Amino acid sequence: MISSRTWTKELLRELIETHLGGVRFIVVSNREPHMHRYGEGGDLECIETTGGLATALRPILAATKGTWIAHGAGNADRDTADENGRLAVPPQNPSYTLRRVWLTPEQEEGYYYGFANEGLWPLCHIAFKRPVFRMANWESYREVNRLFAQAVIEEAGTSPAIIFIQDYHFCLLPRMLKELGHEKLVVAQFWHIPWPNPEMFRPCPWAQELVEGLLGNDLLGFHIQNHCQNFFETVDRSLEAMIDREGCQITRGGHVTSVRSFPISIDFEAAEALSSSAEVEAAMEKWRRRLRLGDRLLGVGIERLDYTKGIPERLRALDYFIETHPEWRGRFTFVQIAAPSRSHLPEYQAVEDEIEGLVDHLNWRWGRGGWQPVVFQKQQHGPVDMTALHRLCRFFIVNSLHDGMNLVAKEFAASRTDNDGVLILSRFTGAFRELDTALGVNPFAIHETANAIHQALTMEPEERGHRMKGMRQKVAYNNVYRWAGSILSQLLKLDIPETSHGS
Repeated sequence: MISSRTWTKELLRELIETHLGGVRFIVVSNREPHMHRYGEGGDLECIETTGGLATALRPILAATKGTWIAHGAGNADRDTADENGRLAVPPQNPSYTLRRVWLTPEQEEGYYYGFANEGLWPLCHIAFKRPVFRMANWESYREVNRLFAQAVIEEAGTSPAIIFIQDYHFCLLPRMLKELGHEKLVVAQFWHIPWPNPEMFRPCPWAQELVEGLLGNDLLGFHIQNHCQNFFETVDRSLEAMIDREGCQITRGGHVTSVRSFPISIDFEAAEALSSSAEVEAAMEKWRRRLRLGDRLLGVGIERLDYTKGIPERLRALDYFIETHPEWRGRFTFVQIAAPSRSHLPEYQAVEDEIEGLVDHLNWRWGRGGWQPVVFQKQQHGPVDMTALHRLCRFFIVNSLHDGMNLVAKEFAASRTDNDGVLILSRFTGAFRELDTALGVNPFAIHETANAIHQALTMEPEERGHRMKGMRQKVAYNNVYRWAGSILSQLLKLDIPETSHGS
């Protein structure tokens, strides 16, 4: 089913229209694709979610006239939806339905900030942060999963439907949907973060219930095969089930769950087009002036402010690099963009304080004249500004301590239409399995990252071009539409009730 051609939005739509006629497509995620909120002046604004997931799913929903079910988190969301939480989106050209689920502040605190992000997030990322498990948070997590299950059943009605669930917020939802007795649902889920080995997962007090919930899926997807193997081993240690590793299936209570790897990606053509735009060229000039670059080379890091991203380790590597390579003092600038995230959780506050302390230390220790080695911006930047930094920099660092994929690395490669720049990439990201011409580093070994910085700054143009061309070719081929097409093609091998077309 999957073509050797480069996948496009049009090819994905063709697959849907040819093979999914008569089947409803329902996406479930915590984050909504369109959020409404009131600005400071009281003006109503609609914020569209960016990123690979939304990019891939929007054409599927438009082609099937489907429904996206998500938490309504905007302060104007209720005012823009009907009495059932529904509205047509996108606002300027409606093509599918958004169904918002309303949560109380207590439910959001317990389910999202509590169990999902204080418990499952550190548990799965192996980032040396102790997970926190509270009974009240677990009860909120179950309660919210039930609310979403009810919403799915209401939206599906009695029609055949494919339910595509996103991520670790909804481990219990697949089993709940099957237990509600709707016989025409095919349930799939994509797990966007790593799945740890069984020993790491075992401390969760409700590990068995979570695994049971996930085995309610007909198809369960992970980024890489290693995460699939970890899941097989977790099931093997926690439940009575028949595991067929060769056939990539798990049978529990007569129900079969297919487990596959589907490496997620980005819309390469869109990223490339943005990179070549006049807006990005103008933003590059603004950054040059703002940073007073002159003839200095630029290094960049861009991510959420999260303890899994390795920002403190990166700053320590920069400190070591400047110490051991005095010839580079005053000759480069490093810009760290870190968008605030989950800031009221203690672990996030702690890493934020640590980063600010390290930035102050580096600039105090090495700054001289008008030069400071690190510019730290704790704020969200739009795609134009971020792409401009991609284009300007000599080296770009992604040194996550553990990551399911890391699309930022792929965005950097896509933006380098000049086939220049060097990607320094953690070997502990899923992206490193594809982008193998990047400079791979162990983020915990600061001397490795420091050596990679030196290599990037001194690398000859021919080698930079060779490495970047290899990465760009892989991202172009394995784009986000291939990811979505691979998942749909696998779903079509399952028994979808009453479809008007065979697979």
